[in-house]
Amino acid sequence: MLFRSLTLAALVVNSTLSFADSLAVKPDYTSQRADRARKLSRPFGWMSLVALQPLQPGITSVGSAAENSLVLAHSPAHLLQLEEKNGTVSVHAADTSLKFHGESVKIGAQVSAAEDDASALASGTLRLWVIDRGGRRYLRVKDSEAPALKSFHPLRWYAPDPRYRVVAHWIPDATPHKLRTVNRLGQISESSVPGHVEFEINGVKQSLVPLEASSDSLWFVFRDQTYLTDTDQGGRFLKVNGPSNGLARSGEVELDFNEAINPPCAYSPYATCPLASKENRLTVAIPAGEKRYDP
Repeated sequence: MLFRSLTLAALVVNSTLSFADSLAVKPDYTSQRADRARKLSRPFGWMSLVALQPLQPGITSVGSAAENSLVLAHSPAHLLQLEEKNGTVSVHAADTSLKFHGESVKIGAQVSAAEDDASALASGTLRLWVIDRGGRRYLRVKDSEAPALKSFHPLRWYAPDPRYRVVAHWIPDATPHKLRTVNRLGQISESSVPGHVEFEINGVKQSLVPLEASSDSLWFVFRDQTYLTDTDQGGRFLKVNGPSNGLARSGEVELDFNEAINPPCAYSPYATCPLASKENRLTVAIPAGEKRYDP
């Protein structure tokens, strides 16, 4: 029994040391921010979004000709027709330039809702996906020749400030919290999360509820008072390591607001993003992380 107690105590100490060691490491913000710019400006990153077309029941036509439901530059006159029926999307017609995994798209083929690179339909500089938002199907289009991508310019950041790298307390909830979130399309979703964090900024107590939580990571969508002047008005994203003692027990979480980033909607009107929920609208200003992007 004594050996078991000593072992458990050692595990707790090691866990604490591991967390303390991670806090002692100074992040390389310069490299992080350079990598952020590279990802945004890659050929089919968020800056290349050019369309988000709702797929109504029936036929949606896509191409450069004016009579299409969705008119796209850098496209054949009649690139594609999609038919939405009872939540299923199938190819009704397609130009020979349209490929899937390098092969011509077959008429009648069903197009699954997915967002990974492998699921894209391709034609020249265009990539197209059918995606699901709130149970509805949309066609997302990216173009490696998009004007916003071609005019990409440096991101704006606050200077790193150690005051906004804080240790928060992870507090498991006795009953999972139902987090109600609205996205840019006005759609409402509800997620079940197992706890929240509490911390202080400049002596003011604050709390945040993660939109997604696992033992490895927590993802927050938050808005602080800098939204009035300098940061995205819908909120920013912050992903951090999971709690020091797992989700089921009280522990510590490092919140480094110097790593807060803009949502994709900051760069394109065709992105769909969750907005900061009422629980995550902070009463303090946190001048750290990424600022608004000025087109």
